[in-house]
Amino acid sequence: MNRVVHFEIQADDVPRAAHFYKEVFGWHIEKWDGPFEYWFIMTAEEGSEELGINGGLMKRGNGKVQHSMVANAFVCTMQVADFDAIAEKIIAHGGEVAQPKYALPGMAWQGYFIDTEGNVFGIHQPDENAK
Repeated sequence: MNRVVHFEIQADDVPRAAHFYKEVFGWHIEKWDGPFEYWFIMTAEEGSEELGINGGLMKRGNGKVQHSMVANAFVCTMQVADFDAIAEKIIAHGGEVAQPKYALPGMAWQGYFIDTEGNVFGIHQPDENAK
């Protein structure tokens, strides 16, 4: 199969977005010392056996996305241990609710939020008792 191996978040204010994701999810985010502005996102410690991928944070292009532009959007969902606690952190750090918490019966709690840059993302708490 062809698996997702890296994600990127586009931001109008990259340091603000880095702060948001560090505070909400505890990610390690570090600015790259390369020829253009790019920040690496580590979602787990080096050598971790947790499921998931690492990514990057970059400045959003101006205006409406055209076919010649690099990216538009792709919604990522983070698995969390406590939906309500993370939802509170999201709001406390400037995020907004896009779709409130709902049950995926017998599987999990799911919801969608908007970060400080206007990007939509989901959070997902496994719970076989969700209904």
